[in-house]
Amino acid sequence: MPQSLSKILLHIVFSTKNRKDFIPENISSELHAYLAGACRGQGSEAFRVGGTANHVHIACTLPRTLDVSKLVENIKKSSSLWIKQKDKECQFFSWQAGYGVFSLGASQLKDVMKYIDNQREHHKKKSFREEFLDILEKYEVEYDERYLWS
Repeated sequence: MPQSLSKILLHIVFSTKNRKDFIPENISSELHAYLAGACRGQGSEAFRVGGTANHVHIACTLPRTLDVSKLVENIKKSSSLWIKQKDKECQFFSWQAGYGVFSLGASQLKDVMKYIDNQREHHKKKSFREEFLDILEKYEVEYDERYLWS
């Protein structure tokens, strides 16, 4: 085959350092748009970006030319610089060191996008910690909780 094709769908989740409420509400929409643009800048199709004051969810594709860790590293690095420049109160902003990334089937994408759209409502009932543990269980990811939150 002369052409290489792929469409790998991802659900990426990462939080602010120590899950602090570092993302001001007045710039959260701009941050989400920036994150979508950061994905597109790497050849990833961003379907949806959303979150709360302490974390984000991204539904996107994995570019054929990047591995997952490089995609997430580039997104986090550029958005961290952007938010520090955007708002003086965010000069000490940083993302957590780790992240969660989960593969999606095409039939799951609409539900994940709806889930991302409803983050603010969802977190009136559930903390990020509870949500992330639920996601790990849903995707059957083995983990040691001692290393999830540092």
